Amino acid sequence: MNGGMPKPTIKDVALEAGVSLGTASRVINRFSDVNVEMRLRVERAIRKLGYTPDAVAQSMRSRSTRTIGILIRDFSSPAFVSFATVVQSLLYREGYVPLLAGYADEPRRELEILSAFAQRRIDGLIVTTSSDSDARLADTRRKLAVPTILFDRDPDGEQDTIAVDHRSGIQQVMTYLLKLGHRRVALLTGAHHVRPARERIEAFIKAHHDAGLVLDPMLLRTGSFTAEFAEQQSVDLLALPNRPTAIIAGGVNMLPGVLLAIRAAGLSIPKDISVVSSTNPELCELFMPTVTELRVDYGAMGVEASQLMLGRVQGTIKGPPRILRFDTTLIERESCAPPHV
Repeated sequence: MNGGMPKPTIKDVALEAGVSLGTASRVINRFSDVNVEMRLRVERAIRKLGYTPDAVAQSMRSRSTRTIGILIRDFSSPAFVSFATVVQSLLYREGYVPLLAGYADEPRRELEILSAFAQRRIDGLIVTTSSDSDARLADTRRKLAVPTILFDRDPDGEQDTIAVDHRSGIQQVMTYLLKLGHRRVALLTGAHHVRPARERIEAFIKAHHDAGLVLDPMLLRTGSFTAEFAEQQSVDLLALPNRPTAIIAGGVNMLPGVLLAIRAAGLSIPKDISVVSSTNPELCELFMPTVTELRVDYGAMGVEASQLMLGRVQGTIKGPPRILRFDTTLIERESCAPPHV
């Protein structure tokens, strides 16, 4: 209804359909034990009147808002977009509305979004927190008191976790580059307080140790996963008197920054420098030469995360926290070659 007329109520629906208020309520709230004819009559009345349920009232009765919060660093990465798109589709199919938000590497914003989720009484949370060690963030998540999945962060013993094996990924890359003859390899990645960066750093250091190489600390650049950080650090690396012969972009958003710095330096890939990227399939495949990539199937992660979350909120999955691990696959392309001497 419009034009200033009162919003139709469930009583109006029941009257229009010629059924009891209880029957109308059971159809609207998706109870299955309703006669098919009665259900069709109520649904026709709903369409005719333009009735929409009061979501707040429904959530107070059912103690469920049928909303799932999804909080990640940002949505600029195709990898994260792939994950979120799959999750959104699968949750929506089951009658849940995802609330997507990004905190742009700002812990304060992350706290504010978690508070907003709490006010909206979400039923579950999937989160890539900005810090594994921030007690305020952990406490805020805990106070939500809803099923929570930590996305590629350290298991906390309380919540479910889906995690990528970044350590194995760096091991694969270093083995590949060392076989090509590289001895000065640079790694760009995020800050040590988040699991993906920490695993990459530890694997990078171990690979040098296992190969009997002394790691030049100038070749390990940590602090952020952004393209801007990657560009700034790559410019600095390429200006060194003894510059690296290969660069690993250890973050899903970092490759554009690395490529910009290499172009600005007037260098050629892979003749002057080799490049390996974390998951960024579109850019890795479209850039010429194509870029060797550490691929993670973020779509598959989205499927597993959705199924786990639905199981938790619907009560079909119970018991202790689960940890789901996902492998990385090295896809060799044209951006790596033996170092030019």
